[in-house]
Amino acid sequence: MKVTPTAIPNVLILEPKVFGDERGFFMESFNQRDFDEAVGYHVDFVQDNHSRSGKGVLRGLHYQVQQPQGKLVRVVRGAVFDVAVDIRRSSPTFGQWVGVELTESNHRQLWVPAGFAHGFMVVSDTADFLYKTTDYYAPAYERCILWSDTSLDIEWPNIGQAPALSAKDSAGLPMKQAEFFE
Repeated sequence: MKVTPTAIPNVLILEPKVFGDERGFFMESFNQRDFDEAVGYHVDFVQDNHSRSGKGVLRGLHYQVQQPQGKLVRVVRGAVFDVAVDIRRSSPTFGQWVGVELTESNHRQLWVPAGFAHGFMVVSDTADFLYKTTDYYAPAYERCILWSDTSLDIEWPNIGQAPALSAKDSAGLPMKQAEFFE
């Protein structure tokens, strides 16, 4: 597995070895030992999730204030622009973000540790987005930062249409009003 650090320490791009020929391809999408070696510590995953969305759907920026979730994310169909925002108040990169294109053809995965808000925008006609989490979904603790907060200045892709948002994501709070991790 190729491991590429991002501008924010601990947020990593992981690229598995892909073996392909005229019949298709094979790749090991997850190996606990290799993953732990890549991130430098042991991680337990407790839940796998799968979402399908159409072009222009923007989901996020989500996090849980209790039972925080680390997420290992990937795309198995289509393409997304995936974003992690550091919301750990004590971090030197607090308030900074990184964005990575994840596609079915680049096979990249993004490791987003606990302590980050996470979101993505679909840039293909549809996308199937899969992710593992380190804690269970806890709706009572879920929070959302407004995707368009000007203090973050996230450079979302211009896909020629306004993002399609859920009511929850439309009502996200500006960063200055959000709850953070210490």
